[in-house]
Amino acid sequence: MGQKGRVHSVESMGTLDGPGIRFVVFLQGCSLRCVYCHNPDTWPLSGGRVEDADILVERIVSFKPYMDASGGGVTLSGGEPTLQPDFAAHIMKKCKDAGINTALDTAGYCKKDAFEKILPYTDLVLFDIKHLDPKVHVKLTGRDNRLILENLRYIDSLGKRIWIRHVLLPGITDDVTHLKKLGEFLKSLNSLELVELLPYHKLGIHKWEALGLKYPLKDVKPPCRKILERAKAILGEMGLNVI
Repeated sequence: MGQKGRVHSVESMGTLDGPGIRFVVFLQGCSLRCVYCHNPDTWPLSGGRVEDADILVERIVSFKPYMDASGGGVTLSGGEPTLQPDFAAHIMKKCKDAGINTALDTAGYCKKDAFEKILPYTDLVLFDIKHLDPKVHVKLTGRDNRLILENLRYIDSLGKRIWIRHVLLPGITDDVTHLKKLGEFLKSLNSLELVELLPYHKLGIHKWEALGLKYPLKDVKPPCRKILERAKAILGEMGLNVI
């Protein structure tokens, strides 16, 4: 059979991870430890279930009529899908061969050669920027962001379509100064199509508790509509396409 890999879960009719109706595959494993992660059970690379890429692609292809009718496709998410580059590339190539639009949802923390394997078969990159300040980034994720920004520049240099995703976390990523710096940085990307502002939420707290982990943002409230609209306006006034 085909390449084997570890899968956390799948969503056959997703509408939040790229355009149209999408078959979303959440791969197991992530090197970041985001303080607001809503799927901490995806962190260990040894978790999830082992699946055969060819069998998984057969299942994906069975949903192609819905994808075609809606302008959708397949999205590899996680966890961090680039931690299983051979498995991810195999799925993406098979989907491309079947005429299915492909998207990669990534936080960018991986070696460049992982992207070199996956991107030839990727139509759209959903890239999650946590923060531009290295020190704040370490506080949010446990890792520096140098490699992440280098990989984003590399993806942009290839002319790949990019959608940036950014979580609005009250007191950390919702202030005017940060948003303006973010906007200036994003304006330098030639292949950027869209910026998605994602409001922080607490939907994953029960998973932290089930794993015996202390949730660090328990007292932080999700941003109100006014904060979301202000952030959208700031980036929109800088000429960015924001939703």
